[in-house]
Amino acid sequence: MFDTARLGAWADLPFFSSGEPDKIADRIARKPEPDILPPPHQVFTALERTQPDATRAVILGQDPYPTPGHAHGLAFSVTAETALPATLRNIFRELKADIGRHPATGDLTAWADQGVLLLNTTLTVPPRARCGTHAGLGWTELITQILDRLSTAPCAYLLWGRHAQKAARSVDRAKNFVIETTHPSPLSASRKSSGSRPFCGSRPFSRVNKWFRERGEEEIDWIGQ
Repeated sequence: MFDTARLGAWADLPFFSSGEPDKIADRIARKPEPDILPPPHQVFTALERTQPDATRAVILGQDPYPTPGHAHGLAFSVTAETALPATLRNIFRELKADIGRHPATGDLTAWADQGVLLLNTTLTVPPRARCGTHAGLGWTELITQILDRLSTAPCAYLLWGRHAQKAARSVDRAKNFVIETTHPSPLSASRKSSGSRPFCGSRPFSRVNKWFRERGEEEIDWIGQ
């Protein structure tokens, strides 16, 4: 089901060498709703686009968009011709409040090409399904291995929501720059949550770039497309 031919260095993860993608595909095929989003050939787009040694920041969410035509393999991103989902509208509002502008379209591929790994804790969802429908299929092990692979060099981590924060609990807060907030979805973007501040007003984009500047590293261009 899944296309793993373009994983590059990520292909070395035990998740792939052990054949776990085929096991997840079998579990999906046995479900009443075997269709998935994003389409199978795009499930690993985030890994294909942002290789481990090129990763400078990780934005971690929960599930792909369940609306057909929205998810295309990069967390929170949609294609340029797609109207902005409500969650991405909140992200763009925060971008504008934080740095004064936001991209012209919802396609965040330019972020991925600058080393921002756009990842969800679960990589698939059935069309129009509720959040977390595929949470127990085995994706957690892949996310754990990805974060372990990235632990050799400092990164910025934007952990949006409880699921992201739980998945990344082993990330060294002393070594890396970590921002934990609620998820930017309309249900939680402005809500206070135990252990994390609301997404709205968190100014994550300028704070990440400040961390890069202080380290003498190139900033992320959050606007360029």
